[in-house]
Amino acid sequence: MKHNWIALAVLSSFLVSTACKEKGETKVLTKEVSFTKEGDLRLRKAENDSIVAQLDIEIADDAYQTETGLMYRKSMPSNQAMLFIFEDERPRSFYMKNTEFALDIIYLNSKNEIVSIQKNAQPFDKTSLPSAGAVLYVLEVNANLTSQWGLEPGDKMEWTRLK
Repeated sequence: MKHNWIALAVLSSFLVSTACKEKGETKVLTKEVSFTKEGDLRLRKAENDSIVAQLDIEIADDAYQTETGLMYRKSMPSNQAMLFIFEDERPRSFYMKNTEFALDIIYLNSKNEIVSIQKNAQPFDKTSLPSAGAVLYVLEVNANLTSQWGLEPGDKMEWTRLK
């Protein structure tokens, strides 16, 4: 009986997909993605090592997660952020194509130092927002927080993964 329901679900999905393709439509059904705390992060001023922010982070470290990022979310509390971790250090570029709220995008090198910041990246904007040099990490926080915290190139990040 269980297998019949699975087969019916697969067949229904196929028929809906085929019908949409025949009409030249593409239907993507998504629901808002919720935050999953995967680590803790602190941002420090380079000049005096003072902590300017402590954040709960979600980590994006595979192809799907880095491509999706904060898409399909309406907002994010100011104590949360998304940390992208890449396999190699090189110049990177992000955009806001399917992101629904403004962000500050912080680019960091393998020494956990801020290389550059793209401030107030606007929702749904397809403009490329490049780093000013080679980076291993990208941290996305709500727009205007980097100014509020007084962050600048050379300031540092430290983070730990839960588990």
